[in-house]
Amino acid sequence: MEKHYVDLHCHPSLKPYSKSFKYQPQKQNILDAGRKNSIWHYSPPTDLEKFINRLVTLTKFTQTDMMCLAKANTKVVIVSLYPFEKHFLSKRIWGFKGLTDVLVNLAASISQSRIDYVLNHKNYFTDLSDEYAYYKQLHNQVQRVDGKIFTYKLVTNFSEIEKNNALETADKKIINIILTIEGGHAFNSGLDMNVDTAKRTEVLENVQKVKSWEHRPLFITFAHHFYNELCGHARSISISALKENQNRGLNSGITDLGMEVLTKLLDNTDQNRIPIDVKHMSTTSRKTYYNLLDTTYAGETIPVIFSHGACNGLRSLVQFNETDYPEHAAWFSDIDINVYDDEIVRIATSNGILGLQMDERRIGSKKEIKKSKVLFPNKEKQLRKKSLLVWRQIEHVATVLDDNNLFCWGIQAIGSDFDGIVNPLKGIWTAEDIRNLADALVPHANAFLDKQLLHLNDYNRITAEAIINRVMHVNAMEFIKRFY
Repeated sequence: MEKHYVDLHCHPSLKPYSKSFKYQPQKQNILDAGRKNSIWHYSPPTDLEKFINRLVTLTKFTQTDMMCLAKANTKVVIVSLYPFEKHFLSKRIWGFKGLTDVLVNLAASISQSRIDYVLNHKNYFTDLSDEYAYYKQLHNQVQRVDGKIFTYKLVTNFSEIEKNNALETADKKIINIILTIEGGHAFNSGLDMNVDTAKRTEVLENVQKVKSWEHRPLFITFAHHFYNELCGHARSISISALKENQNRGLNSGITDLGMEVLTKLLDNTDQNRIPIDVKHMSTTSRKTYYNLLDTTYAGETIPVIFSHGACNGLRSLVQFNETDYPEHAAWFSDIDINVYDDEIVRIATSNGILGLQMDERRIGSKKEIKKSKVLFPNKEKQLRKKSLLVWRQIEHVATVLDDNNLFCWGIQAIGSDFDGIVNPLKGIWTAEDIRNLADALVPHANAFLDKQLLHLNDYNRITAEAIINRVMHVNAMEFIKRFY
């Protein structure tokens, strides 16, 4: 596949911004790619790191640093600003001080200096603003990659992307960066694990500040791993020693403050609406939010966004133990953090988008993940098996939408969550491997069309190459053009 891919959700800055706390002055984005506090620092997985990942799922290498994205011929990337949550760290485990530090550092590959900062600061919004400033430091600065000149530019709308694309030459390339935010705690709520700390006026002022940013976020992921005093979250942490830290607010609904924040984010009086990404929201919160869209915002075009997730094959948020596709449901992880079939329809009818997460913990059932393993790694065989896990997600979405008489290839995209705390699909380690994934998906698409083409609605009968091009590029670009 020749087209570049667009990633709806990834974290290029999480590792280098965290590493920057080791140096003085802190929070500096260095153009020298040899330094670990540079967003250009290139650290692809070694054979040893791949072996360790297979063994204990740790991802110590970088996946979407700017050098990697340049090598992947990336033109547009949607990055997530994420103020690292205190509650990964704020409770001792098994009575040992610092054990959480070790676990989190191993999982996220940050730094002890960053951990100390997270534990001691009192303002998530300041941390958010500092990460935004980290990106701005090297905005439009030149970096040489494989004999070509690259720069990244923070953009404010789709028109800027078109202008930047027109400025490119064979030897001068531009990576367009669109901002998003992961977690409503970024407005400075949820600081304490056990009691509410949010100040209503401060939180709402911070929302307004973000809406007034020069580079306004394309969307905001309203919930994340821990209770943020705005809405309940879904279970997302599987490490038994840390799961208890998630319990407060788990599966609860949207709070009064959360409704005020939602209202402010969705207000479009000044043409600066920021839509909501429902990933990480509890099912209770999602149902409330959808009801809000159906009532208060009925008739308005507000996309339903699931930026980085996977299908669970289950019927609906209400009939959550039922499936209309038992064969498909057996492929998937039946967890409620994943998307239900009725949500797939809602995403499509709202002109929304579904980013497929490149994380083995989300994208397949334990049985299917086990079947996809290759004992003696063979690149071609491994890619064929792992790409099947991704294809099944694409296929299920298409089946649900076609059965509902909707265009069935228009919402699937890539939302890798690379450089977040993910366990990547083996063989699809970094952004550089996405092109290989695209090529590997085409045979799966052809096999599906060979069996199902005549069963599809006429308007859904497109070629395998067109399907995969939509997943990799077209759907995300159409979404950005429509809403940014």
